[in-house]
Amino acid sequence: MSSRVPFPAVSYRRRMSSRPAAGGGRWVELDPTRVARWVQGFADRHGPPTTTTIQGYGLLLAAPDGATAELHRPPGAPPSADVPGFVAAAGAPRRLGLLLARKGAVAVGVADGTELLVSKVDTRYVQGRTAAGGWSQQRFARRRDNQAKAALGDAVELAVRLLLPEAATLAALVCGGDRRAVDTVLADRRLAPLAARRADRLLDVPEPRHAVLVNAITAARAVHVLVRDPDRD
Repeated sequence: MSSRVPFPAVSYRRRMSSRPAAGGGRWVELDPTRVARWVQGFADRHGPPTTTTIQGYGLLLAAPDGATAELHRPPGAPPSADVPGFVAAAGAPRRLGLLLARKGAVAVGVADGTELLVSKVDTRYVQGRTAAGGWSQQRFARRRDNQAKAALGDAVELAVRLLLPEAATLAALVCGGDRRAVDTVLADRRLAPLAARRADRLLDVPEPRHAVLVNAITAARAVHVLVRDPDRD
């Protein structure tokens, strides 16, 4: 697993995106097939990197003008000593587990490369918040909490049935949706083998559905690059 870094939320909709990074610079999200081209563009803009340093997250490129690019390898990709190795590792097929959870919905699946091999989506009604006050509000709140707990219980059982038997074959488990919901599911002791393979990346997804699960594979495999350009920061 990669070292923990302040990744922004990852949108499953984009094959390539850029957004400001906390503390300066910008995050770039790349499809693995575009990494080599992006690195060449970085060299064209700032000069060929003078140093390439192996880091816990991947590689750090330092250009002659002071610009830097942190190449963060995607979940499950092995470490690399240079850019060609990084590109090859990032784009190579690997088996990933997917666990997406939000309130009353959960989607789990196993992907091999860009192909979703097995999947299951489950939804359960969870009552929305109410504007009523007094005893009514408390009653609705208790009912809502019970519905949410039941939904998460269903999510645990789904992960036990579908993901747990595959745990030993997974390069990583990539989660998405609500962090608290995901944490609650993986807190079940039966899922310890899956929790041990959990990647730091948390995908920002809408309510889990099959189409959302399919599109989440792209975000799970994306390469994150943190760029700091002295001309802009």
